[in-house]
Amino acid sequence: MKYNTIQTLRSALLSGVAVGIAGWGYLATMNIIGAVMFSFGLLTVVNYKLLLYTGTAGFIDVRNYHGNIVLHTSIKGLLEILLGNIIGCLLVALLTRMSPMDLSAPAQQILQARLDIGPLRGGLLAVGCGFIMTTVVTFARQGKMLPMLFGVPLFITCGFPHCVADAFYYLTAPLAFWADNWSSILIFYCSIVVGNFVGCNFYRIVMVHTQED
Repeated sequence: MKYNTIQTLRSALLSGVAVGIAGWGYLATMNIIGAVMFSFGLLTVVNYKLLLYTGTAGFIDVRNYHGNIVLHTSIKGLLEILLGNIIGCLLVALLTRMSPMDLSAPAQQILQARLDIGPLRGGLLAVGCGFIMTTVVTFARQGKMLPMLFGVPLFITCGFPHCVADAFYYLTAPLAFWADNWSSILIFYCSIVVGNFVGCNFYRIVMVHTQED
């Protein structure tokens, strides 16, 4: 099965919604329990075979997904996936405005912490998240789900930025904070998108000669 743009956006949007709901749970707790609950997002993505940027970036041009689905994703397709993920996160972020819980304050706290480290350090830390994500998705595609329950809390505990989770946090943060920092936010976000991509492909980059032999 090859995805066209509309199918890609629909699948990616649902993936963003799943991650947004998982992020909602984390913002409501801001502790290790919330980090574990965040695994719901990736479990949903894998179970429904949805398209997530960090679940796809490490498998570009890889075929025979689950034996009967051909996933041949280009950079253009990957950017379409990221756009759909962000739209899904936006929908959940808008819904948080209806909640009696104050989710904007912890979201701003996360966003400010991201901006404080700067785009270079943020991009490098994002490599760690990408590596974890590709590893746990590789296990999941073999029917092994348990690594996700460790990998997701791990990247959150380590403070490794995840471009889709962060999109939800950023969109949940107060608009006034955005107005004052929008250029820094966009620069930082681009750095973690690139960092996640490098991390998702880190195994293939390092082991390329071994795989070819």
